[in-house]
This record gives sequence, C-alpha cells and structure tokens, in this order.
Amino acid sequence: MVTLGGLIERTAVGPSTPPVMRLVGSAATVVSDVTNDSRAVNSGALFCCVRGERHDGHDFATDAVRRGATALLVDHELAVPVPQVVAADTRAAMGHLAASFHDHPSSAMTVVGITGTNGKTTTAHMLGAILEKSGTRTAVLGTLTGARTTPEAPDLQRTLAEERDAGVKAVVMEVSSHALSLQRVEGMRFAAAVFTNLGHDHLDFHRTHDAYFAAKASLFTARYAERAIINRDDEHGRKIASDSNVRVTSYGRSDADEVRVDATGSTFLWRGARMRCPVGGEFNVVNALAAATTAAELGVSITDIAAGLESLSRIPGRFENVNDHGDFAVIVDYAHTPEALHNVIEAARAVTGDGETSRANARVILVFGCGGDRDPSKRADMGLSACAANRIIVTSDNPRNEDPLAIIAAIVGGVPAAQRQKITVEVDRRRAIEIACGEALPGDVVVIAGRGHETMQAIGGTEVPFDDGEVARTVLKGVR
Repeated sequence: MVTLGGLIERTAVGPSTPPVMRLVGSAATVVSDVTNDSRAVNSGALFCCVRGERHDGHDFATDAVRRGATALLVDHELAVPVPQVVAADTRAAMGHLAASFHDHPSSAMTVVGITGTNGKTTTAHMLGAILEKSGTRTAVLGTLTGARTTPEAPDLQRTLAEERDAGVKAVVMEVSSHALSLQRVEGMRFAAAVFTNLGHDHLDFHRTHDAYFAAKASLFTARYAERAIINRDDEHGRKIASDSNVRVTSYGRSDADEVRVDATGSTFLWRGARMRCPVGGEFNVVNALAAATTAAELGVSITDIAAGLESLSRIPGRFENVNDHGDFAVIVDYAHTPEALHNVIEAARAVTGDGETSRANARVILVFGCGGDRDPSKRADMGLSACAANRIIVTSDNPRNEDPLAIIAAIVGGVPAAQRQKITVEVDRRRAIEIACGEALPGDVVVIAGRGHETMQAIGGTEVPFDDGEVARTVLKGVR
C-alpha cells in the first residue's frame, strides 16, 4: 500500500515522463490497488475513470466508491466525496500510476516487446525459449496467456509485478496495436522492441492503414524502448528503422543460409552456427531470425541461442502438424490476415510431396473462414489469398453476431470467377474439416487456418467448445 501523494511522486522516478496530474483532496489517503474495472474495486482502490468506445468510466465513479474505492483518477473533478487525481488523459495517467503502485516492474527486469501483424506469438515463444535456455528465468505474455494479447495497464503492471516477485528476470510480451493506441503500455520500459511485419488487419478499430502503422511504429521510440530489432524485408520495417530515435538492428531472410524446411521444423545456418527449430513453415524461419537476433542484442551467446531454439516445445496453432501418423500433413495455423494466409499456403506447398508414398502432383487443401464483427474489409482479400491453394473449403470461423453465410459470401466475392470451381462452401466447420481430410491423398497438405490455438467458437452471444486441432485429430482417426 502507498499514499496517494506518494503514488504520484513515484511516477516521476519511472522510466518515462508521466502526464501532468493534479491532486484534489488528501495526499495521505492510502491506496491498496489501481483498477479501471468498477466490478473489481476493493477497499482502498484507486478507481481510474477511463473513457471508452461504449462506456465512460466517470459514470461508474459513484458505484466504485460505494464498493470501497478511496480515490479516483478523473479528467475533470466529480461531485464525489473522495480525493481525486485530475489528468487531461486518464488512460496515459493510469499506466503511469499502475506502474508506480507496483514499483515500476519493467525497470527491474529485461522486458522485450514484440509487435507486428503476424508472427508475434511465435517469435515471443522462440525468444522465451532462448532466454530460458541461457539461464535467465523468463515469462512469456501474449495471445496464448490471457484474454487480451496485451492487458489493460493495471492488469499488465500487476502481472509484471507478480513475475518480478516470483524471481522472473526477463519477460517477452506481445504488444498489440490496440494496446499502443489505448496506451496500455504507458509507464513501461522495453529493453528491446521487435517488429515482425505489417499487413491488413484491425481496420475496424484503426480505420486506416496509416493509423494502424502509426500505432505499431510508436513502440520504436525512446518513449518506450532502448533498442529496436526490425525486419528489413518489410517496407514498413524499413520506414520504422529510418525514423526511429533508438539504436536499430535489422534482420532478414538473407541472414540464413542452407535453409531446410518441412512440416515439423527447419534447419539453417546463422552467424556460422547450425540452428534447428521444431516449428515448420518457411515464414517461421524469419520469426526464428527475429528471436535469435534479439537474443544476440541482449547478450546471449550463439551457442545458447542454438540450444534455445532447439529446445522449443510446440506452439499451439502455429504451423502445428496434428497428423503425426498419416501420409499427409494436417497443419493448424492461426493465419487470419491475407498476408498470413498466403504465407501459410506457400509454406504448406513447400512441403507437399514429402514421404515415400507421396505423389508428384500433391496438393494444398485449405479450410478457412473469417471472424464476424471484425474488419470486414479484409474478407475479399482473404478469398484472393486463398486462391494459392489447390482446393478450398470456405467455412465458418467465429461468426459472433453476424450471419456466417454473409461472411462466406464476402470471402467468395474476392475469388476470381475462373478460380471458383475449386471452392466448396460448408458452413459447419467440423464437416469442412472432414471433407478436407477425407479428400487428402499421400503427400497432400491440409491447412486449417484462422483459429489456431482457440478452443471455443463464438456463435451469436454464446461460445461453444471447438478446437481445430482436436477436431482434426478425431476426424483423422476415422479417416485412418
């Protein structure tokens, strides 16, 4: 616990400059927590009134005080009988106050932030494995560890503090464009910031591609990071590198020599050492280079980098082959952008024909859909990217509150007329997987894209159990 006055004073010793804050009321008020969720308020909490797209936290201030909040963070004084911290931007102030409350945990550990459209999760887990193998106790935060890729600032700072107090020395975390736009990483200090690539995604939130890019690029400034590791093969990466005001190190596909890739992993030479990575797909070689380059920048030896990559366990839903005993591969991948879908199809094509009983004309059979209530502008582009496959079954993803058939129609609308003969529409995702696996012949690769690690399917206002990998394994038993 800390006093309200002390909490504000401690923001000044954090890793970055906090916004101007003015205290109305007693500085001696004791604060026992920082939160922006009125439902999570406990006795002694500082409740942060944040304006959102649907709700304004100021409307919940009275309820928060009733639940035990002893102070408020507001953008204007309220007629509520508790001390108030007034800041023009409560989102920015919230991050700094949360970091201050937990004694700036990002300054006590080596924290790496990874952003980009595709590859964040894979790169994070690769780097986490490398750091762990080098003897640094490491935690990985992101898509596979929480409800949000990057949590709200109070939850993020609380989690970082818990990891610090448990003896963790390094944290590798995904930083989403939403998090950067909504200032969830205010008050953070990143020892390194990593950029993977930029594609078409989240325009339902950012509205324009330029705004989406600007959000990503903001991580690579002295405001947040000490150094930047940038993918020079991506045009947006090159622009970030030229504009950044921190030290930049680049990586790219040309850094790897003697590359060999199959459905279960890759080997390549990097800086004179042989690297073995148990995650398949050509595009994951670039993700491995991102992790290796970042580790080297943090002082990890090449020997430990090689051992760390090789020690990596499977990453759920990331070019994951779920057909261990068959004569064709079944790849489950999270690819849900046009660029990611194209990359996973090309990676699958590179491993078609593997095996003694395979055929020279082996195919890529694709099962995919698009999520509802999310960026409808990319659906036609997803359909166009799918054309790289030999056979396409368009199905339901997470339709949420939209009509699955309307989503499918938008996808199919992006497929040129001459390519539509290879499409089958099957709205039932389980049945679509059955069709694909039932058609597969030796040497083919079935790609089930879009949901990856997810275990629940959002339909209407409910969620039903549906794990692409588990469904595929069950279907494959019947096929075998």
